[in-house]
Amino acid sequence: MKKLLFVLLSALLVTLLIGKTVTIKYWMWDPTIKDKVEKAIEKFESLHPNIKVELTTMEPKNYWPKLRTMAFTKKLPDVFNMSSGYLEEWVKNGFLMDLTSYVENDLDKDKFFFNLFEAGKKLSGTDKYYAIPFALVVTNLYFNKDAFDEAGIPYPNENWTWFDFLNAAIKLTKDKDGDGKIDQWGFWLYGRYANIEPWIYANGGRLINRNTMRFDPNKQAIDTLKFLTSLTTKYHVSPRPKDMKGIKAKNVFPMGIAAMWVDGSWNIENIRRIADGKFRWGIAPVPQGPCGTEKVVFGWPDFIVISARTKHPKEAWEFAKFMAGEGLTIDMYMAGKIPSYKPLTMSKDFDEEGKQPPEKGKVLRELASRKLMNSFTMGWGEWRGYGPAESMGLNGLIDAVLNGDMSFDEMLQKAYENINKVLERYYK
Repeated sequence: MKKLLFVLLSALLVTLLIGKTVTIKYWMWDPTIKDKVEKAIEKFESLHPNIKVELTTMEPKNYWPKLRTMAFTKKLPDVFNMSSGYLEEWVKNGFLMDLTSYVENDLDKDKFFFNLFEAGKKLSGTDKYYAIPFALVVTNLYFNKDAFDEAGIPYPNENWTWFDFLNAAIKLTKDKDGDGKIDQWGFWLYGRYANIEPWIYANGGRLINRNTMRFDPNKQAIDTLKFLTSLTTKYHVSPRPKDMKGIKAKNVFPMGIAAMWVDGSWNIENIRRIADGKFRWGIAPVPQGPCGTEKVVFGWPDFIVISARTKHPKEAWEFAKFMAGEGLTIDMYMAGKIPSYKPLTMSKDFDEEGKQPPEKGKVLRELASRKLMNSFTMGWGEWRGYGPAESMGLNGLIDAVLNGDMSFDEMLQKAYENINKVLERYYK
């Protein structure tokens, strides 16, 4: 009897010490790393025996429709991954928990690129923290080292100007076989956001007036758009988008058709695969414009957030914080994604020694520390022309100028009309 009583009292003591076990539901959008996430969860549960985590992984095309349905039926998981492009909308709908007190009082800020938390605050449209960044993608200049060497041009660096860039693009545009057709273009440009906005912000420009939430490009932005479109229409160092029909836009540079390209760091893996063994290549910051007064970078974080309706806010915070930092490993990131958790980004594993580009770690770490800029708003995919809407919005209008189907002034007027119609629906 005494032995049984001792066992019961011991069990009661353990329960009191550990606390009641709670279950956290976690949803994320990348099934390819499910096994790695499961290992991270196992580690978390071993450190927090009173918390159990149920994982659901889903392809992005299914993830967002399902998550939206759950949001409006008040059945969201406790913790889930969040895109920068949707953060403001979800905050305004009251779906996300305010994490400000946790971020300010229970986060080792020195272990993170804290500028990403500040970017999240700006993206939410508030002065509060609603999201924890776990990854960052940025935009950079890709360049063909073999083509530069052949032309006798020094490689791009962080001090490059627009003049340096244009001079190189002219020299790199070549008809190699003398048949009257360009075999190697100096640059590859079309109207996509990751090709255009990096230049605008590097020149001190803006597309959206954040006070009025309307499309209202300043002079620096307009000058940038004029410079970029002139690369095709005046200097002829970049092909018309319609002349690249049949070639995936992301493959123009790795196929050697163009010697330079500005796009996202997420393209590193694709370039490695396509350009493998064909030529050496590197990355550098996007050249700063003549009106640029500070070093900025166009990019955005991926976040982990907590449902405003979670019944376990403290436990959800502990798990979300873990899955944005110490719970992650470098093999959970594709080549061009930058961990927001500094111990990972500063590690030798992030450099991927022996793989192209050799300067990856150095350049991406420097860009990650810069002020982060982007143009996300509610309705962004529609007005910017993203995904299925690529031929519409600003993307399609810029392409029309590059293709010679519309003047620059016509494009700008159409942009004012079309984009503000979209923004007026979201921002009354």
